[in-house]
Amino acid sequence: MYSLPAAYSALFTELAKINSREAGCRALTVSLASGEDSLSWLRAQPYRPQLWWQHRNGHEQVALCGAIRCYQTLYQAEQACRALPGNWRIWGSNRFAATDSFFFLPRLMWQQDSRGERLTLFVQSDHNLQEDAQVAVRFLHGLRLPQPLPLIRGQLQQSQCEPEQAEWSQRVNSALAAIAAGGLEKVVLARTMDLLWDRPLPPEALLAASRRANPHCYQFMLRFADESALVCASPERLWLRQQNALLTEALAGTVARDIDPILALQQAQWLLHDAKNQHENALVMEDICSRLQEIVSKLEVMPVELVRLRNLQHLRRRIHGELRSRSDALILQRLQPTAAVAGLPRTAAHAFLQRHEALDRDWYAGSTGFISRQKSEFCVTLRCALVQGQRVRLYGGAGIVAGSDAQQEWQETENKMAALAALLPTSAAPLPPRLAGKPPVAHSA
Repeated sequence: MYSLPAAYSALFTELAKINSREAGCRALTVSLASGEDSLSWLRAQPYRPQLWWQHRNGHEQVALCGAIRCYQTLYQAEQACRALPGNWRIWGSNRFAATDSFFFLPRLMWQQDSRGERLTLFVQSDHNLQEDAQVAVRFLHGLRLPQPLPLIRGQLQQSQCEPEQAEWSQRVNSALAAIAAGGLEKVVLARTMDLLWDRPLPPEALLAASRRANPHCYQFMLRFADESALVCASPERLWLRQQNALLTEALAGTVARDIDPILALQQAQWLLHDAKNQHENALVMEDICSRLQEIVSKLEVMPVELVRLRNLQHLRRRIHGELRSRSDALILQRLQPTAAVAGLPRTAAHAFLQRHEALDRDWYAGSTGFISRQKSEFCVTLRCALVQGQRVRLYGGAGIVAGSDAQQEWQETENKMAALAALLPTSAAPLPPRLAGKPPVAHSA
């Protein structure tokens, strides 16, 4: 195993051996000695884009630096995968509407899993492999050694919600009226909170705090070329594909999780037996199965289970199937957005949001992950923040169904934004109150 400086040198040596002037690809891998933090390493690098990703089971971490090429849609990325080795991954994110995406084939990957830590440099060209190897040499010359992550410091200067609470209540009432009229079964309303600080907030520091505070979540930071960064701690998988085997899930039905373990257990039992939340989860599950019916066979729905997070608890049903045709772009088209983040029926919910929400969800409630020929995996981009220098935008959503209460749903969005807001240097947003007695009903993923 190599130290990081020795690993850089070893990669230079391997690059010098590439002399092919034809199309081709190479993955040059060296083993790393443990001890360095890949997020600290990524913070030090001058190249964009960057992605740091940790699976929700905690068994895999990936830090990606630089891009060989970028793609604007998942379909383009999928087409590019066909010319790559089966295990090469293209990473990125889909916006909520799934019509505009950002994907990239990384130049350098730091990966940590059950096989240890390793650094992999990718070289690829459709015309002249040696030319791309020379580009990779220049890339390596610019790499830096890790630096300690900065602390999250600063004073909050300004905060603004969209919508404000009065407007939120009006939107909820409009949704309830549409549901009562029979045009909708459910619609998920979203809101944002913009926070302005007296200094730039380092997204890596926010992610580092989230890693400690939000276990059992997909953790990632995607830094774009314009220096904005998307930070996320999502509990929800959109899909996992291994060859033709597909695994997705219905994550819907939510209640707070008290710091008192006895109260938290009472809340969990209430959630598991509450008819509204069970119905909410069943609606999402049935919608997913309906959307997948034409492209999968042997659909199997597992019994409902409880997902316990730091300050929230969810109901989940896992759904298995066998794909008839292997296409990640088609899976995305069928699954995003799910009823847990948009509503039911899908067309009616979209029409309602276009008329009443007046909010650009951007990356929120989209999906982030990777594709390859062998495997793909995406999480739903929830519990996220868009960091742009001194400005941080938080997102939260709540599913409105018959019987929803605007005040309770407002508090639900507060609880969800608190997953990251509670990690900021001052009290950026009201933290969820300690709940006692019967928990309030909440209806979104």
